[in-house]
Amino acid sequence: MKPEEAKRALEHLVEQRVPIFLWGPPGIGKSSIVKEIAEQRGIGFMDLRLTLLDPTDLRGIPFFDSGSQKAVWAPPAFLPDGTEEEGILFLDELNTAAPMVQAGAYQLILDRRIGEYRLPDGWAIVAAGNRESDRGAVFRMPAPLANRFVHLEMEIDARQWRSWALENGFDPSVVGFIAARPDALFAFDAKSAHRSFATPRSWEYVDKIVKSTPEPELLMPLISGSIGEELAAEFLSWRSAAGELPDMEAVFSGEEEMVPEDPNALYVLSSMIVQRADPKISKERLDNLMGYMMKMPGEFSVMTMKELQRRGVVVERSSVWKLWIREFGYLLA
Repeated sequence: MKPEEAKRALEHLVEQRVPIFLWGPPGIGKSSIVKEIAEQRGIGFMDLRLTLLDPTDLRGIPFFDSGSQKAVWAPPAFLPDGTEEEGILFLDELNTAAPMVQAGAYQLILDRRIGEYRLPDGWAIVAAGNRESDRGAVFRMPAPLANRFVHLEMEIDARQWRSWALENGFDPSVVGFIAARPDALFAFDAKSAHRSFATPRSWEYVDKIVKSTPEPELLMPLISGSIGEELAAEFLSWRSAAGELPDMEAVFSGEEEMVPEDPNALYVLSSMIVQRADPKISKERLDNLMGYMMKMPGEFSVMTMKELQRRGVVVERSSVWKLWIREFGYLLA
């Protein structure tokens, strides 16, 4: 299931308070999607890492109540207390928790209570974890616990990631490289002993490294520490080959004539255009942009056009739209 489809499925199940387990390899954005749903709905979000807990931490600690002359369990303070009526309790890395901790989660997941504690009615439970084949220190989930979830498996989709990265202001060279090499977005090999490998999460680190403008001699070790030495060398060579790029303001004001010939530069150029184009762009600037895109090679012009439409730019209102369709429409099929 691709990220966008996984997110829509989660939204439906969260609405109905159905417990969900989201499976997937490391670094693909499982926790980010769950947090994003909570933020967009304006509800609470609590990320609970069961790997950091002891079996007694979920149930609480018993103490003697002198009034009732009974031992009472004091529930943990880190669980939702009802201050926020709705929210998502996110049990990340559930299957890496020790079996005794997983057992302690049984009652909380199924009965929405454990010991003296009761989960507020407006809160949903979502868990996530890596698969046994992902070289993680996971414990096989007992069948009774597994049966308490709806299981969804998430996979990588380079096109969806590229759209997300453009919306979030990633450096155009990072987005352009993934557009040219979609297989480089995720390069995890469970049999490899390398500590660094490419995932959507580690490419986010690369974006931050590039934006920090480190000294040239630091760039290679920093990026190779994020995505691995081989891929880092390829990315930096590709980035260098992209060379000089047109001025974006000149493109949108109709003053730029130069279109790069190098495919590497064209991938970066496409990302820069999409990032710069606001859905509320004026008709004049849109006409200038469309006129410039008429000069781009067909496949890159079409790729840019599709990303503009995904971002909400109504390209059809441009007076150049019909000319563009006449020139490149056959490539849309």
